[in-house]
Amino acid sequence: MWLLAAAGLAPACSPDAAQPGAPPVVAEAPQAAMSAPTMYTYRVVNTYPHDATAFTQGLIFHDGVLFESTGLVGASSLRKVALETGEVIERRPVETRYFAEGLTLYGDRLVQLTWQAGLGFVYDLATLEVARTFTYAGEGWGLTNDEAKLIMSDGSPTLRFLDPSTFEEVGRLDVHDRGTPVEDLNELEMVRGEIYANVWQTDRIARISPETGQVTGWIDLAGLLPATERTSIDAVLNGIAWDEARGRLFVTGKLWPRLFEIAVERRR
Repeated sequence: MWLLAAAGLAPACSPDAAQPGAPPVVAEAPQAAMSAPTMYTYRVVNTYPHDATAFTQGLIFHDGVLFESTGLVGASSLRKVALETGEVIERRPVETRYFAEGLTLYGDRLVQLTWQAGLGFVYDLATLEVARTFTYAGEGWGLTNDEAKLIMSDGSPTLRFLDPSTFEEVGRLDVHDRGTPVEDLNELEMVRGEIYANVWQTDRIARISPETGQVTGWIDLAGLLPATERTSIDAVLNGIAWDEARGRLFVTGKLWPRLFEIAVERRR
């Protein structure tokens, strides 16, 4: 999400988290059964250039290249990016009135959210042409999928599951750390059966069980991009991409000049 620094405001959580008629929220595990999440740190494996003007909202790695959704009204886009050089191979502008958000690849379609417009775009993977649009209630932040359903965040502790054909809501999942709701869930990525989620305005990624909503681990990325290289208060960690074929994890942030391949390691 966008840090509204100029106005001193932060975007509200989804207004429809308790909307009448919404699918039931998945029940939380009993408090006594919850163990402390495992704490992880990182090791930088590779560093790549990244467009420092890109307000990164969603990130995907597929077939050797990155696909990136960038935000801000009047500057939002869908991009195809060369990993090694950071070169924008192809850029598809989003209509200037929309603030683009999360992005996922489902089949041969790229699906992109917008922040407050309640409108999503479906693009043809090969051409980046808009194939269709869809609507949803509330805000759109992050987006991923488990190969059966789309998984969407809206800044609240609740993830929504959407049917990938109709985009109708088919379920919800409350995310918690030992019973405490986890606010500000943002960019999402499925990694080896877990949901990885950036927590907005922090240097942490939550590893979430898609069955229970429990945070099984925290990845602390403090220091990955030094404060001296963050040119704006908005330049926060956001952007997770997983290379399934080679087991590589990429992360970056809004307005970051670099993208990192990292190895996640248990903290000692």
